[in-house]
Parts: sequence; structure tokens; C-alpha cells
Amino acid sequence: MHAIVTGGAGFIGSNLVDALLDQGAEVDVIDTLVTGKRENLEAGAFDRGARLHEVDITDAAALTSLVGDIAPDVIFHLAAQIDVRKSIDDPAFDASVNVVGTINVLAAAHAARVGRVVNTSTGGAIYGDADVIPSPESTEPLPMAAYGQSKFCAERYLGWYGRLYEQSNVTLRLGNVYGPRQDPHGEAGVVAIFCGLLREGGTPVIFGDGRQTRDYVYVGDVVRAQLAAVEARVTGEINVGTGRESTVLDIVDALREIDPDAAARGFEPEFKPARLGEVERSCLDVSRAREELGFEAQVGLVEGLRTTLESTPA
Repeated sequence: MHAIVTGGAGFIGSNLVDALLDQGAEVDVIDTLVTGKRENLEAGAFDRGARLHEVDITDAAALTSLVGDIAPDVIFHLAAQIDVRKSIDDPAFDASVNVVGTINVLAAAHAARVGRVVNTSTGGAIYGDADVIPSPESTEPLPMAAYGQSKFCAERYLGWYGRLYEQSNVTLRLGNVYGPRQDPHGEAGVVAIFCGLLREGGTPVIFGDGRQTRDYVYVGDVVRAQLAAVEARVTGEINVGTGRESTVLDIVDALREIDPDAAARGFEPEFKPARLGEVERSCLDVSRAREELGFEAQVGLVEGLRTTLESTPA
């Protein structure tokens, strides 16, 4: 298999690149390195033949030319603007990357006759404050942030390309992904931030009362779902998570359990007002992933947090 991974120098993308190489795939990475990191690929991917192309998915001509030259079997599309706060402050920029950039990927895939596009989207940010928890794919999308809105719009274009050109596309709506290589100082989720603070002796800040829930899914499980999505012929949207709710306070408690000295070093949460656009509860119904992909998350929260903390530099 010859694969392109857009955003392949990022947190999830670089873990996927490693897994593809483990399977013997030929891999080309497309990344601007604005938020992605070359060192994520220098950890072993380059040594095994992965190639990096610093091309922006918003540059349609350059992207189409590159994809045509590579002629891959599959494109894993992970390149995105993922900063929720930035999406609210500048929704036009957010849409230019997440909507227009995705259209460019689909157009390039169509021109190069790529066999399959596996798109990465978001579960929690798309469903918003859902009435049904865990939320199935049939839940009406009610995003609270422009990020969720743009990702939902991008999904509609995958469906349109599928209907118009019979292009084989599938979208994975991810829960809150965490694990090694997630930058605690960048556009990170709460797990990476808290692990970084624990290593540095800092104070975890919780916006709201800490009882807001998320479906925290380990990056290794997400990669397994992405690989399974290549082989399956299913189209449309599929939730990828654990199907279990965990609160922000649960994350703090688990980290204190993993590191018994945390409390002595002052790892106690500081509470601040909740932020605009934040969802109170989020958890994914993963029944379709189980039925269509044969996928179930295998890594428990404490196990995943321990691995993440061990990989976080002091």
C-alpha cells in the first residue's frame, strides 16, 4: 500500500505514519510544519523511508500536482486547524483550512484516481450539547465552536464527492484523543496540558467545575481504527472513541494515582470560569465502529495516561 498522510508530522498523524510503516506501507507526508513537528518523523519514520513534503492543503494547485505525482492508493486526511479558541475568534480562517483545504484534498484525490480517502473529524465538537449520551452518528450536529462547524461542513463535501464521482470516502469522528507526542504547549487537549504541568511542577487549571465530560480515547486505538477504515468499504461517518464518559476531575485524580508524589508537589486544580463554546457533556456511541470496522478501544484511561505521562518530557 502507498499512503499519503496529510498532517502526518502532527500528533495523531505521526503515530499513524509509524503504524503504516510497521505494516510495510510506502508513506508520503504532507505537512506545513506550522503545528506539526519534524522531530515526530525523525523519531524513526524518515529512517524507514517516509518522505515529507512541505505543502499547504490550501494551495490547490501545488497539492493536486503533488498527489498526482505520488499517485497513492489511499489518503489519510488529518491536516486541519484544530484550535477551538482560534476558530471562534477567526471562523473564516478556520473554514479556509478545514473546509476549503478538505475540498482541495478531495479534488486532488479525484484527479489522481486515489482509491480511498479516510478523513479525520471530531465527535464531541460536532454534536455539541447533545440530548443523547453516548451520541450516535445520527445525532443532529449542533456545534458550539466554529471548529466543529467547519469539520461538519467538510464531511458534507466527502459525501458530495462520493455521490457525484463515486469516490470511496469515509470519515472518522474522533473523541478526545490523547497520548505520546501531543504537545502540552501547543494546540493540546487537557491530558497533554496536565501531564506537562505535572512534569513541570505546575498547577492544572480547570475552566468550570471540572465535571464536564469527554470521551478520552488513546491515540494507539485511534490509529487502529484508521487502518481498519482502509480495508472496510463503508462510507459516511463513524464514531471512534471508548463509549465512556470521564470528567476533567477524573483526569486529575488518575494522574495523582499514577504519580503518588503529585499531591505533595502541589498538583491541585485551580478553578476558573467556564469558557464560551465549551460543551458540558460529550461521549460517543461506538456501535457502528464495532459493527463496520470491527473496532473497539483497548487502552483504558489509567493505562493510557501512564504511557502519556511517561513520554512527557520534564
